[in-house]
Amino acid sequence: MSRVIVVTSGKGGVGKTNTSASFSAGLAMRGYKTVVIDFDVGLRNLDLVMGCERRVVYDLVNVIQGEATLNQALIKDKQVDKLYILPASQTKDKDCLTEAGVEAVIDELSRMGFDYIVCDSPAGIERGAIMALTFADEAIVVTNPEISSIRDSDRIIGVLQSKSKRAKQGGVAVKEHLLITRYNPTRVTNQEMLSIEDVVGLLRVPLIGVIPESEKVLASSNSGTPVIHHEGDPASNAYKDTVGRFLGEEIPLRYKKKKKKGFFKRLIGA
Repeated sequence: MSRVIVVTSGKGGVGKTNTSASFSAGLAMRGYKTVVIDFDVGLRNLDLVMGCERRVVYDLVNVIQGEATLNQALIKDKQVDKLYILPASQTKDKDCLTEAGVEAVIDELSRMGFDYIVCDSPAGIERGAIMALTFADEAIVVTNPEISSIRDSDRIIGVLQSKSKRAKQGGVAVKEHLLITRYNPTRVTNQEMLSIEDVVGLLRVPLIGVIPESEKVLASSNSGTPVIHHEGDPASNAYKDTVGRFLGEEIPLRYKKKKKKGFFKRLIGA
């Protein structure tokens, strides 16, 4: 039975698609057959981040409307053997996404033997975002450590708790995880950014990971290689840790404290 995970946020530009790309790649690198679906109909960025934009022939809307099969629309990732991408349409409207159509796609992916189905949600609470979270078993709520991002994340948590299929059926709630991105301990020390404790205290959602600010994140988006593949980079390490925690491993948080200066740097500073 597949596990459906939505990667969501209330605010745009928080690193949601980068998270979907690296998180799904991390699951596949662990040996799990994984598919990541782009629900941002009309814009479509996931294929760019994952470096497969030239391979897109059919998309999610084509499958829902019966114009293509899933086998025709799924794109095999270039770098990870068990990872597949289902892109969004760049020309259609979000109204093309129907609950019955999305459910049929997810059911078929489950029958195809996927362990994890990762839904990359557009920001906000419009139709694409609602469709992305409707069938979720678990949710990764992505937020930056700033008050506007946290406020919007709080809103999307409310939507998860009221509009998901699990909420409507009154069963076990969607399991929520909090992922803080673009974290900079120096800016926290300078009171330019909220601390991890502040963010967790405001949202009251279990923390699954903290992704530090890294120039590699933007570089990886531009090169079409998820940052998790950049060995040794702090953001890559943090995403790998996040995947491990999701899979139940006890892994301490890294990159949450300001890096101490070495002796010679302190001497020059003095």
